[in-house]
Amino acid sequence: MIDRYGRIIDYLRVSITDRCNLRCIYCMPAEGVEWKPHDDMLSFEEILRLCGIMAGMGIRKVKVTGGEPLVRKGAADFIAKLKAIPGIEQVTLTTNGLLLEQFFAETGGGPMGALVDGVNISLDTLDPERFGRITRTVPGTEQELSGGQGLPAVLRALDRTRDLGIPVKLNCVPLRGFNEGDLSGIAALARDVNRAVRFIELMPLGSAGSLEPIPGAELAALLERDYGKPVPYPGRLGNGPAEYFSLPGFAGKIGFINAMTQGFCEHCNRLRLSSGGVLTPCLSSDGGMDLRRLLRGGVSDAGLRTAVAELVALKPPSHNFSMIYERERTKHKSGMYHIGG
Repeated sequence: MIDRYGRIIDYLRVSITDRCNLRCIYCMPAEGVEWKPHDDMLSFEEILRLCGIMAGMGIRKVKVTGGEPLVRKGAADFIAKLKAIPGIEQVTLTTNGLLLEQFFAETGGGPMGALVDGVNISLDTLDPERFGRITRTVPGTEQELSGGQGLPAVLRALDRTRDLGIPVKLNCVPLRGFNEGDLSGIAALARDVNRAVRFIELMPLGSAGSLEPIPGAELAALLERDYGKPVPYPGRLGNGPAEYFSLPGFAGKIGFINAMTQGFCEHCNRLRLSSGGVLTPCLSSDGGMDLRRLLRGGVSDAGLRTAVAELVALKPPSHNFSMIYERERTKHKSGMYHIGG
């Protein structure tokens, strides 16, 4: 598939649930949200049908997201079936890491190809107290995690991916007033292990509209102060928009996704399928194509191909997050948990 701006669309992000076992400050409101009823979410069979059709149209890489995708029962079996679809060359997973050990146990901890082709793990702090603040799981509150969960579980999962040889990308969102003191230490997780640590500029989706981002350039200066001058990495790591750098003495790479201050939309290759079946052309899109309605209305495969092609034709040249900020930080109505951001 090629959109009207000449971009090849070969990457699909699939949200399999809007539910999550955390309540991160940049993702959802403190009071929580009303989850979609089960019947309002696509079944795994419906998702697999859509992925098969889109693989026939040129989708080659699929990212399984949520909410937290591993809270949905049967996720491991679904991923195995997704990997078996002809034309799908790569299936990766993005997760907060809390259930990753359980996922590996369900899959038997076999060779890399039997699991997933890569894992993105969200990690915004290395401090247990700040972890509780950012994820709203502070001890003594309704959302308190049981012993051994929280940050220790994420760090154990990180070690397990290393032991299994699964490529890992750590995703960190720098937040003014929350995790400035952790950013250098998080970067150091790529010093002795060949993994990517990526810093993602905060985007004004849902609850994030009231928070203050730390620009990528400011963070780059901080890392240069602590570790030496970063050298641009000429290769490509994965399917995303990150710009990667090498730091002196580091085995892994540091990535920056500067969605607000730099942008990368001219190279965008993705579509997004929500857990409710809405296919959207851009993370900043409020609307999209309701494929669930078509699926449950008895549409043919040809009809679904037509709908996807129409959606690709509507893909905008760039996101509109800067415009959202200029309108007095108006909140985008969709939160990250809605669209697997």
